Amino acid sequence: MGLGLFIIMIAVGAILTFASDWELAAVDLDLVGLILMGVGLLGTAVYTSVLRRRRMVVPPVAPTVTDDRRDLL
Repeated sequence: MGLGLFIIMIAVGAILTFASDWELAAVDLDLVGLILMGVGLLGTAVYTSVLRRRRMVVPPVAPTVTDDRRDLL
């Protein structure tokens, strides 16, 4: 699951909660929308924290150059 899926979950949840006025007999769509937004926000936070840990780059060590001028004489 990528970051895009979590963003889509947040968008669908917001649409169900704030922009729709559908009513189903057995399902509260406002609550479903809130749950989707919560899971989307939690998933986004977890995904970015894992991604941040995975992207830590150790800076490369500069090679040491020794200049031995005794060979030139």
